[in-house]
Amino acid sequence: MPPVRAARLWSSSPVPGDARRERASLGERNVNRRLRLRRVAPVALLGLAALAPLGFSASADLLNDMVVAAVYVVMALGLNIVVGFAGLLDLGYVAFFAIGAYTAAYFASDFWYSAGHDGQGVAILVGEPASQLPGIHVNFLLVFVLAVAATSVAGALIGVPTLRLRGDYIAIVTLAFGEIIGQVVAKGSDIPVFGGTLTAGKLSIGPIDKIDLPLLEPFEALDLRPWYWFALALVALVLVVNVRLRDSRVGRAWIALRDDEGAAAGAGIPIARTKLLAYATGAGIGGVAGAFFASYLSVVNADQFQFSFSIFVLSMIVVGGLGSLRGVVVGAIVLSAINTYLLPDVLHSLPSRIGLDFDFAEITSGVFGAIIVLVMLLRPEGLVPAGRPDAGRSVRRHPHGGTLRA
Repeated sequence: MPPVRAARLWSSSPVPGDARRERASLGERNVNRRLRLRRVAPVALLGLAALAPLGFSASADLLNDMVVAAVYVVMALGLNIVVGFAGLLDLGYVAFFAIGAYTAAYFASDFWYSAGHDGQGVAILVGEPASQLPGIHVNFLLVFVLAVAATSVAGALIGVPTLRLRGDYIAIVTLAFGEIIGQVVAKGSDIPVFGGTLTAGKLSIGPIDKIDLPLLEPFEALDLRPWYWFALALVALVLVVNVRLRDSRVGRAWIALRDDEGAAAGAGIPIARTKLLAYATGAGIGGVAGAFFASYLSVVNADQFQFSFSIFVLSMIVVGGLGSLRGVVVGAIVLSAINTYLLPDVLHSLPSRIGLDFDFAEITSGVFGAIIVLVMLLRPEGLVPAGRPDAGRSVRRHPHGGTLRA
């Protein structure tokens, strides 16, 4: 073969190093494409969820179930910071839900009936008719701020006794805190405060003011669409907060604490401050959910804050996937649908049809327990397990070889 022809053939043949680099580049492009899809998908899903209420009546039962599911998602995302990110088992999370709800009752109802000059009430940045009613009536955005402040302080306080505890002992302390708050709100009618009582005891406090946003009409009980959109906005906000915290230095400290507390302490992570920050942050999110739910239901009652509710929210995280934001959302929606629709509406009459004398409302806790057992057997890491800590970062080639994550 002539030398020139041989040289041409040799120069056109692939070089092994070039082929490897080309395959690596193709793989990086595929990874980055999947990451971009993962970032766009939540926004698209939120957009579709925002359009969902337009397909049925403004007072439909399904829309009510969707509002409740959104509240549960917010609650589960708050508890996931404590349990999923920091690895601190919290069995008293209902306490923060209760504190947020009673904050709304204190500052957005006529509970303090004799407040103000000559009992005419106190109104701060609210319109009519709330401004003309007795009691204390504060703009609901300020109520959210007060609820976050109150629950964050409570979360930090519950964290103090657990600083030297691990494992089951943390669960016992948080369980006791939840039960203490439950008893306080139930017996609060016997505790005198500011010429009144701490709570109304077993009686309901209400009506709670409806959410009144600037430039918008006050929310109404029969039009659930604004409630749903506001709850969806809370979900989006809490998701953004979770993502930013997870990828921050604080989030990495929480994950290190969860994986190995001793190693985290040896690496210089301030264990006490990290734990307290996890409790306070999760509690603040629970307080927001409690204040919103109080306004949505228009009443606050001590029977709403039972220990079983803490277990219910914890189940959402376990079923969805500890530390997985997508999993927590999926778990909250699935268990909410089972609790508010499947058991009471679809499967309510199933036992009687097969000759059994009971209904699922009597064994709801058993049903959720069975679901958790099945998930632990079939999907131990949850329906949507958490990915690697760097799974949300894009991949790019280093100019001298190797890969970097941005």
